[in-house]
Amino acid sequence: MSNKKNDRRTEILQALAQMLESSPGARITTAALAKQVGVSEAALYRHFPSKAKMFEGLIEFIEETLFTRINRIIQEESNVIGRVEMITTLVLGFAENNPGMCRLLTADALSGETDRLRLRITQVFDRIETQLKQVMREADLKQGLRPAMGVAPCANFLIAIIEGKIRHYVRSEFKVKPMEIWPEQWSVLAQNLMLNR
Repeated sequence: MSNKKNDRRTEILQALAQMLESSPGARITTAALAKQVGVSEAALYRHFPSKAKMFEGLIEFIEETLFTRINRIIQEESNVIGRVEMITTLVLGFAENNPGMCRLLTADALSGETDRLRLRITQVFDRIETQLKQVMREADLKQGLRPAMGVAPCANFLIAIIEGKIRHYVRSEFKVKPMEIWPEQWSVLAQNLMLNR
């Protein structure tokens, strides 16, 4: 029985993500979501006590996906520039492959929702920035490198690029993909990101 309940929860979250993608700028109602899933609104509320909890389910998916992979990158890649590239590329690739989630990452879909949800999204980006800072702090110890503009400004710059590319993706209604010209952009960034001690 609990497997069936988890399957329905997953189905609801997938439908919500699809609606976020297919209706850029539109507010998602529980009535429309219930119709998309093929259940009553009451059935939605048996699986999630509120629409905010549904959004939280998607945010948890974002967190679990990104941070599991970021931790793997940190464990498996020793080169600092490689780590930074892999982390930024991971986030941009995730965004490109999950357009509906981008509306959450930009808080576009959270207009009129609880402040707690916007705080969770802020925390996602803060955690990514913290991971980038950690990687860059280790650069000096492991490779004799230092960020060209200091650890915090460099990590902040990278987060601004990531957020900007995701916001552009949402604003273009998912036509301008975050990864489209990223390799060329990264090439220029990588040359100027770290300096030898």
